[in-house]
Amino acid sequence: MDFRKNLRLPPVMQNSEGNERRVGVELEFAAVSARDGAWLVQSLYGGEIEEEDPHRFHIRNTRLGSFTSELDTQYAHRKPGASAEPQQEEETIGKLLADFRDEMRRIFGNISSHVVPCEINCPPIPVSRIDCLEELVTALREAGAEGTRASPFYAFGAQLNPEIASQSTEWQMSVLKAYLLVSEWLRAIMQIDPTRRIVAFADPFPTPYVTKVVDPGYWPGREQMIDDYLVYNPTRNRELDMLPLFAWLDPARVRQAVPDPRIKSRPAFHYRLPDANIGEPDWGLVLEWNRWCTVEILAARRETLNAMGSAYQSNLSSLLREDWAIKVSEWLVLS
Repeated sequence: MDFRKNLRLPPVMQNSEGNERRVGVELEFAAVSARDGAWLVQSLYGGEIEEEDPHRFHIRNTRLGSFTSELDTQYAHRKPGASAEPQQEEETIGKLLADFRDEMRRIFGNISSHVVPCEINCPPIPVSRIDCLEELVTALREAGAEGTRASPFYAFGAQLNPEIASQSTEWQMSVLKAYLLVSEWLRAIMQIDPTRRIVAFADPFPTPYVTKVVDPGYWPGREQMIDDYLVYNPTRNRELDMLPLFAWLDPARVRQAVPDPRIKSRPAFHYRLPDANIGEPDWGLVLEWNRWCTVEILAARRETLNAMGSAYQSNLSSLLREDWAIKVSEWLVLS
């Protein structure tokens, strides 16, 4: 069995409505344009390509849903809702200015495409079908797409957005606890590229917050869970960004603490992977998804979760600390 290719499934497959949970995926890469990325998506999954601008394409009505392929910079695109054509009341000078702005965006996109990644945003798909997106990773690799390790100037990532299985605060808390306990282990086995370490792709959670949350006695209600998170993490810059989920659960509470318009509320965890190694033959979405499933499997084992939390606190207070990533390996294998 190739653990990198055989899909694992989480302990809880259904959401609170009884439907199969879904997961959204975002991929960053270089050396393949947004236009060519759109063509690859269409060749694999069908659909129609709609060009929004020279560096952003929508692939609609595919067999998986709607994709977007774009250059990952806001300066190459019109603002949402902006029209390519001037309004009727605009004079000739208005049309000239609009055309000029579009041309500047196109030129900026052409220049920045050498250092700014392209990104394909995939539609949420059932978790049991995430291996369908492995075809896209393979197609991008064969088309010459490059990932983080292709250049010291690249710092690309990928993102998984697993839909929550339950609106239960206890279940959500168990997943967050599990992630905090295994995050050092995940970093170790991923062998994060030095470029990503230098640019700090996403800050780890502060140790005081981790210590608080993994405590076996910490099982707060929803409001306290969100409030405590916001006190220690008033930022999107976390490996496991909980703000989109919390903004979905309690929009006013989150917006008041972090008034960032980039926070998109959704009933999902926002998991930022440190590397998108599309050019590496051993890397793929199934591998990263399987690693995420390790988090949810641990979250379902309450006794182990509490024991690991106590061990983490003891290790942190010890004069001779053990390598926590190695200790996590022992827990996952032996418990």
